[in-house]
Amino acid sequence: MSISSVLRRWLTALSGVLLGSVTAVPALLFTLAAVLALALARILGRRGLPLKAAVDAGALGLSEWEIRRITRFHGTLHTDPLTARRCRWYLAGRWMIGLLGTGVVLFLTSCLVVAGSMVSAWVLSGRWGLIENSDRVDGGLVALVSLPGILLIFVAIAGVAGVGSLDRWFAVQVLGRQTDRLLHQRVAELTSSRDHVVDAIDDERRRIERDLHDGVQQQLVAVGMLIGRARRAEEPEKVHELLTHAHVASQEAISELREVANRVYPIALDQAGLQAAVETMAERASVPIQFTYELTETLRPAVETVLYFVISEAVTNAAKHASPRLVEVSVTHQRFDRVLATIVDDGPGGADPCGSGLSGLSRRVAAMDGILTVHSPVGGPTVVTASVPCG
Repeated sequence: MSISSVLRRWLTALSGVLLGSVTAVPALLFTLAAVLALALARILGRRGLPLKAAVDAGALGLSEWEIRRITRFHGTLHTDPLTARRCRWYLAGRWMIGLLGTGVVLFLTSCLVVAGSMVSAWVLSGRWGLIENSDRVDGGLVALVSLPGILLIFVAIAGVAGVGSLDRWFAVQVLGRQTDRLLHQRVAELTSSRDHVVDAIDDERRRIERDLHDGVQQQLVAVGMLIGRARRAEEPEKVHELLTHAHVASQEAISELREVANRVYPIALDQAGLQAAVETMAERASVPIQFTYELTETLRPAVETVLYFVISEAVTNAAKHASPRLVEVSVTHQRFDRVLATIVDDGPGGADPCGSGLSGLSRRVAAMDGILTVHSPVGGPTVVTASVPCG
């Protein structure tokens, strides 16, 4: 770190301490006024509620100003959501730090003034003789007091940075440790997300097993039975008929197997991306779909997969339970580097967010740090949204 950088940071801290010295005065006056006002409000009872509300509003306003000042001059400050009680306690101690900063700045100023006056008097009297002999400053005296003077100046300079750090530390201690709280919250979210991943994988495995057992397996069993009957038949016409049925059943089994594979992971999604996969799905859907895609960049495969299955499941549920005239699907940008998928159908509404299909989607989205919401009032429309981070 260069000297200019250190000097710039110190001057920034000095500015913050000076401004904090000024704001200590309203903090002190507010503390005194708040004590009297709250005592009066307690005496008045319900009639004192407006007085207490004014004190709370003042505490929040002054605390927000102090937080902006500390963030500007002493570093980023994260706190819990402000409450009037915490803000009152904060302001009750904040004015003392402001007075401490005032004392440090005055001490530094006096040290610099004394040092400057002694050095200037010594130089002027010794070098140019501009001062009378009786007023001359002895060089030995200057040398004697220079070392403790330099130490005092250094302590005062360090004290400025110390007051700034103390100011920030006090705000964090009184107004809350949001960093620690967010860390614990993030750990809880990741733990929950891990459980959602396990549940989503288990749901997907069960769905694949169900599709294979109820669809493809049954059709393959039918093919085997038809071929077995054809082998036992004696009439050529009967054999030909049974083999024809077996061939048709085998083609249906192949189509069903392709559908199962497409539900596991659509080929179009892997080859052409989310937009093409949703367009293909819309062409095959049994209800009209109006699709809007506003993204210009390519998403990660995992994000595209989650959004595709949310859209596919929502459209399937709408077609199965709501019989809508139109389903509107849109994929758009959202703030904070997120992508938003919205599915709206004009059906009668009343969808259950806790149903097996929607709850499974919720776990799948949560596994990607996303949020799935379902709004389906009776009478419609049903709106399903999925917000997922892009990165």
